[in-house]
Amino acid sequence: MDLLNNLGLGFQVAFTFSNIMWALGGAILGTLIGVLPGLGPVATIAMLLPSIYSLDATPALIMLAGIYYGAQYGGSTTAILINVPGESSSVVTAIDGYTMARKGRAGAALAAAGLGSFFAGCVGTIIIAAFAPPLTELAFKFGPAEYFSLMVLGLIGAVVLASGSLVKAIAMILLGLLLGQINTDVISGVPRYSFDIPELTDGIGFVAIAMGVFGFGEIISNLGRPAEHREVFTKSVSGLWPTKQDFKDAAPAVLRGTALGSILGVLPGGGALLASFAAYTVEKKTRGRKGEVPFGQGNIRGVAGPEAANNAGAQTSFIPMLTLGIPPNAVMALMVGAMTIKGIQPGPQVMTSNPELFWGLIASMWIGNLLLVILNLPLIGIWIKLLTVPYRFLFPAIMTFCAIGLYTLNNNNFDVYIAAIFGVVGYLFYKLGCEPAPLLLGFILGPMMEENLRRALLLSRGEWGTFMTRPLSAGLLLAALAMVVVVMLPSIKNKREVAFQDAD
Repeated sequence: MDLLNNLGLGFQVAFTFSNIMWALGGAILGTLIGVLPGLGPVATIAMLLPSIYSLDATPALIMLAGIYYGAQYGGSTTAILINVPGESSSVVTAIDGYTMARKGRAGAALAAAGLGSFFAGCVGTIIIAAFAPPLTELAFKFGPAEYFSLMVLGLIGAVVLASGSLVKAIAMILLGLLLGQINTDVISGVPRYSFDIPELTDGIGFVAIAMGVFGFGEIISNLGRPAEHREVFTKSVSGLWPTKQDFKDAAPAVLRGTALGSILGVLPGGGALLASFAAYTVEKKTRGRKGEVPFGQGNIRGVAGPEAANNAGAQTSFIPMLTLGIPPNAVMALMVGAMTIKGIQPGPQVMTSNPELFWGLIASMWIGNLLLVILNLPLIGIWIKLLTVPYRFLFPAIMTFCAIGLYTLNNNNFDVYIAAIFGVVGYLFYKLGCEPAPLLLGFILGPMMEENLRRALLLSRGEWGTFMTRPLSAGLLLAALAMVVVVMLPSIKNKREVAFQDAD
């Protein structure tokens, strides 16, 4: 009954005209961002953080959430139509989706992606509503030692589940932790590593670093690539509905993808990207019917499974962010930043102190997913036209909006300069093959880890054993250790590499 009452409260909040409009605006913008290669939800939300100052907390988070799951939808459109994944989690969708489009079956591929995403998004939202309260009850049992151990587990999880080199992922986490130390010491009140620059006494601005590494860094790396002759898929898209056989083939893949995405979305460092890679690997290993089209040649399961997984992962990644205040990926780190900007302390107290915000956001996800299905199927032609805008017009506009947004943060040029510096850093990460998302997680969690570490040691009078004598804390640290040991096993290490290579 409590669940129904809470959802009733959420729908009361979400069904106001203004909040529906913010959900619709976020969904449209997210889809638009998803279809533009080189711009993802991280860069977009980072660019839009300054705009939420004038909004209340609930509509601000509803809009940002709409952008996030809207981008998961939009990324599949270009992946299928022109073999250009608009979003990193849509890379695997392009493998079979584009082949289907070349065979004149773009409608079936787009419909499978859209309907699979809608189903997975709805299931993900139900999981959030059902499991968030018990997780919040558990969170109230957490003290400083438990929070520190949980953050250690989160950072190790981000390293283990990051694509690419483990060494580079660890380096990114450590760099993020170090950057998080540029601030004023919590206990002594003395500025640290500020180099006598007054603006650094409060630390590097979160929006500036995120916009620099993800926004400016992506733009510089895109401009650094040679102008490729992209083949635009001009054949008219007709017959949006898949055949009965398509539905039979796709339905089990959607269910498997939804289950996989729902689990991986909750894990630190997981979310949509890992979920779509894993789902494609599972589908390739799952026996299909006789006479089925081979994978890589237009198998509809290769579209439906990963698309369901990435949307389920996108939804369930809200669980640790809302209930524990721990962001499992870069987008959720930005959402934590948005909550902090609005004066809300992320964590278990959000559900009790801001129930309208908590349940309103969850209810808005149902509305957002429905709006996305209604929007995406008819608007395919418009998205294709947007892709023809040359980069030379697109990027100056993005840079201008970024600079204006950064300046309005504190009416100070300093944030623009910091973002420009981190734009160059982001480009270097791209050239070195380093994934910048772990850096953002380290930057967000670093100060929180330090605060909880010092608080736990103060309470235990400097006794480091407190982290192992408290059962919950010890369990989390042992889980982190087990994760490290398992990923270092040769068989697991090879499988991990194959899983990421399969998606390339």
